[in-house]
Amino acid sequence: MPKNLNVLMKQHPKGWVTEADFEVAERPIPSPGPGQLLVRNIWLSLDPYMRGVMDPGRSYLAKLQPGDPMIGGTVGEVMQSDNPKFPVGAYVVGNLGWRGYGVTDGTGLVQIDPRIAPLSTWLGVLGMPGVTAHYGLMQIGKPKEGETVVVSAASGAVGGTVGQIAKIKGCRVVGIAGGKAKCDYVVNELGFDACIDYKAPDMEAAFKDATPKRVDVYFENVGGQIMEMVFGRLNSFARVPLCGIISQYNLTEPEGFTGMRHLLVNRATVTGFIISDHMPYWPGAIQEMAGWIKAGKLKYKEDVAEGLEAAPAAFIGMLAGKNFGKQLVRIGPDKL
Repeated sequence: MPKNLNVLMKQHPKGWVTEADFEVAERPIPSPGPGQLLVRNIWLSLDPYMRGVMDPGRSYLAKLQPGDPMIGGTVGEVMQSDNPKFPVGAYVVGNLGWRGYGVTDGTGLVQIDPRIAPLSTWLGVLGMPGVTAHYGLMQIGKPKEGETVVVSAASGAVGGTVGQIAKIKGCRVVGIAGGKAKCDYVVNELGFDACIDYKAPDMEAAFKDATPKRVDVYFENVGGQIMEMVFGRLNSFARVPLCGIISQYNLTEPEGFTGMRHLLVNRATVTGFIISDHMPYWPGAIQEMAGWIKAGKLKYKEDVAEGLEAAPAAFIGMLAGKNFGKQLVRIGPDKL
């Protein structure tokens, strides 16, 4: 009999998440009821927003309590179904969490076509991270040909996609990433014009050299010192899509922000957004990005952990920037 492992939040983390904050438990495979379906999860997405729901404070998502299963996006295969919208054998993307099998009434599920792209991409470049990149850049950043676009966490699932779209739109693109290997990938594989290593001692001087015309659009994923540095290089009427501040998520005392003057004198616009607020936007963005992938204009990289037992360590590593590309967990084979 196949196992149905579940990863639970054992306790609220205090500062940095540790593996002691999780529990891996085996549960019986659930049986679907009327109108429901049983999904065998194949891929699990690990994303920074999950850190926020582990804290008891206010967030845009419901908070986890000790003993609750961890939440997360999944791709899986329908094994049993009493729902005509989702036949047995169909592949679906949804949010069934850190578990091997899940039962759902189909709410929030989308059937996907594995012939368009590999199943894993529906959690990355053709999923939430990809649509986040597309919406944030195009609807908030509004890049114009010839402008300078800066992207933090540039080798990640969101940042890498943002930069490539900006290049497609004719912009100069500067990434910020951690380490030479990631910076080389961003420039040589993804086609950015430059990439600044935030671990290098000359980061600020290098960033100034890479942005001779300053910054028109800053896609923010990190916060902290990097955000302060970029805000000091903004052009008048710059646009800042505020997607994430991953450097702050594990701090018990968030860092202060001193760059308000830059926003004022440059009349900059900073707009925070959550892509789940914009579901009607998803199909068009996915269709366009699928076309770019087919044409070889949009590349992606995945960092895969094997098995649900590896999910806690992979999640902690992602929060520390150790992943290279979209962080995924392969729960099981594409087909049994």
